[in-house]
Amino acid sequence: MTSVSELLAQKAAIEQQIAEAQRSERAGAVAKVKALMAEHGLTLADLSGKSSSPKRSGAKVPPKYRNAATGDTWSGRGLQPNWLKAALASGKQIGDFTI
Repeated sequence: MTSVSELLAQKAAIEQQIAEAQRSERAGAVAKVKALMAEHGLTLADLSGKSSSPKRSGAKVPPKYRNAATGDTWSGRGLQPNWLKAALASGKQIGDFTI
């Protein structure tokens, strides 16, 4: 019967062999990928899947509502601003603030 310390030593040796095998397989896979990229003239940008054209983001939307007292505006998108919530709670209609 083997002792616990012998089994732990075997386990450590096997884990080291596994790590070495993984490093070796990974290096082989990287070499294959690099060879295929060179063969087909590909770059990392080609692999990322991103297009070179810029995407529209954060486009400004013209305001639809204005607080006449303060000049604050709201586009109608997102959460209602506090000034509009307070005015609506006091009985005013949202149409009163339409630009």
